[in-house]
Amino acid sequence: MHKRPSAAARSDNERNHYIVMKENNSAAERAENLLKQLTIEEKLHQLTAQMVFDIGEGYEERRDHLCGSYRNPGHFMHQGGKISSPGEVARRINRDVELSMEAQPHHIPPLEHGESLHGAQWGMASIFPQPIGLASTFDPELVKEAADVIGRETAAVGVHQALAPVVNLSRDVRWGRTIETFGEDPKLASDMGVALCRGFEENGVAATPKHFVDNYADGGRDSNYSTHSERELREVYLKPFEACFKEGGAHGVMASYNSIFNGLPAHANRWLLTKVLRDEWGFDGIVVSDYGGVDGVAGAHRLAADLPEAVAMCLKAGLDVTLAGLKYEAVREAWERGLLTEENIDRAVLRILKLKFALGLFDKPYADPDEADRIVRCDAHKEIALKAARASLVLLENDGILPLCGTKIRKLGVFGPGADVLPTGRNYSGPFAHLWEAPDVLSPLAYFRANSDSAEIVTGPDSDIPTLAPGCDAVLYFTTVVEGEGLDRSDLKLPSYRTASSKDEAAVIVDKAELTVEVDQEASILALASANPNTVVVLMNGAPVDMTAWRGKVRAVLEAWYPGEGGSEAIADALWGRYSPGGKLPVSWPKNVGQLPLFYAFKPSGRGYGYENNDGKPLYPFGYGKSYTSFALGSPKAEKTPDGWEVSVDVENTGAFDGDEVVQIYLASKRTKVVRPLKELAAYKRVSVKKGEKLRAVISVPESIVSYYDADMVYGPHGGEFSLLIGTSADDTPFELRIC
Repeated sequence: MHKRPSAAARSDNERNHYIVMKENNSAAERAENLLKQLTIEEKLHQLTAQMVFDIGEGYEERRDHLCGSYRNPGHFMHQGGKISSPGEVARRINRDVELSMEAQPHHIPPLEHGESLHGAQWGMASIFPQPIGLASTFDPELVKEAADVIGRETAAVGVHQALAPVVNLSRDVRWGRTIETFGEDPKLASDMGVALCRGFEENGVAATPKHFVDNYADGGRDSNYSTHSERELREVYLKPFEACFKEGGAHGVMASYNSIFNGLPAHANRWLLTKVLRDEWGFDGIVVSDYGGVDGVAGAHRLAADLPEAVAMCLKAGLDVTLAGLKYEAVREAWERGLLTEENIDRAVLRILKLKFALGLFDKPYADPDEADRIVRCDAHKEIALKAARASLVLLENDGILPLCGTKIRKLGVFGPGADVLPTGRNYSGPFAHLWEAPDVLSPLAYFRANSDSAEIVTGPDSDIPTLAPGCDAVLYFTTVVEGEGLDRSDLKLPSYRTASSKDEAAVIVDKAELTVEVDQEASILALASANPNTVVVLMNGAPVDMTAWRGKVRAVLEAWYPGEGGSEAIADALWGRYSPGGKLPVSWPKNVGQLPLFYAFKPSGRGYGYENNDGKPLYPFGYGKSYTSFALGSPKAEKTPDGWEVSVDVENTGAFDGDEVVQIYLASKRTKVVRPLKELAAYKRVSVKKGEKLRAVISVPESIVSYYDADMVYGPHGGEFSLLIGTSADDTPFELRIC
């Protein structure tokens, strides 16, 4: 560990620190003043970060407290069966901050970062539906409630940079990281990303949307080179990022591993990191590398001769911080060899210091352990997690068996590999080497056992289905899927007899180090349906599955995704009819893998959209979802406003249950200057309507929907004929209103 400065040195430094703290008002002025006082060594250390896995004996000797950023130690504390409390995590992070400030000649605090994909991932904080489930709510206000909790619990222990949200679009669901996304649509992903960013930023956490940009290739291959043109990037894949910065206030962004259309990797791409991000969009935060991303410029991409050259290429292009294992010596050598100028370094360091001042790290560097213990997973936060879980459920099929009638169900069978595990998903759930857990959160099977007073729960291994299932009044089958970072799929069928493992430490931190499926799930579902006609499948997954083998042989299918800590209760509420599912699909659901890539907002074809043996249409369209009740939309009206249009439509609940409907508005274009998609989501609104009642939904549609890039890649209102298509999914839009 670096030696603590002498008392005299500390006294001088404290005087300088006081000047930096008090002389100027704005974060920018304070940062500029401090930058002038730093040596080149201090500056170079601000560009570096560290991650130390083992928090055991000798940890502080391995920790380089001069690094400007650090993967918070709380993520690695829960080992040997022990779960550390929020207060203990806060104290450990406080200690890290204290030692870092003591090691810094100018007492510069580190920026402690971590994951917050669907919950603060420093330990056992509140955990929400995986992002694909949050997107299924079609409710940005509810997602903002969840984001406030995540941001509050991230900051509560002293973590002030969240490596989230993921606003990449998934238009090929073979991509294993589909689970981390908000689906295929730029508008929906933008809204959800903005909600997450605001929740972080308003709680003193720098949101860091990732991965910038388009980090998977044809076939859903993660981190492979992007084949999309500049037009495609600007029209589709860059939009959610732009929204996160301009509307969400995000002060961070993480570069992606891949290269893009101009032949350069994102980490060393000046067009992306400077021209678009800063010059065009006005972004004034920090650009961080993905873990090992700078190394990849020399390694995977084979552009740089060595690490110092890769460092120089990235910093000159617009990168600011090298997360998390790149050593200080490589940055130092880039400077000593003349590959970097002090101007290059100052530009990045100024951004880092400005953010640290803006986050209040100099003024209030330490977290309050007692406050962390008080707020993390408090009753109010658990209630929001339950509300989000309920809203994320999507009913795909139902022939009337759901909701289950409690008085008729005396024996309920519960089977499948997803039945007796917590419904959080392994992806970014829980800390290093320890899956998320809490004593008050039950698996679906355990929840049914504890809360089904009128029904006997029958369960057993899948091999016992032929014996156990016939005596039940209804049976449930809970699935699982092997997916996540580094686990792209070439087959969308439910996996069987498969083990996925990784020895990569970076993989362990997202909880996918090992996952085993020990049954043939498709065979089990068919056996269950054969043994008992009242079969319901509950899908636990992060992306669509091929249902060809068993769809039509079961009576209902509920898409639960991985709904988080409130998931078991939410699933039970939906199955028993205490809550009517109202979620909608944020992705087009293919019939089979041969339809991929598949998305609804495609451009016109000169021949057709299908195949010789397939009509090309999805099994379930984007925006699809059934309900226990039925809805009727009245004739909509659109009125011009100074900012766009205001669409009003009556939504009547004509069924027997209270429920939610999502009114969806799509833009259709023709006679434009360039080819445009046949339809694009323009606006939407989720409404709750009691049975027998009717309400008027009023939805704002912005003027900007009629702007686009012309043939010269100039963005603006270039003219055309535009209509609004109104309905309840991308393939169900019975109303059309011409707007211009």
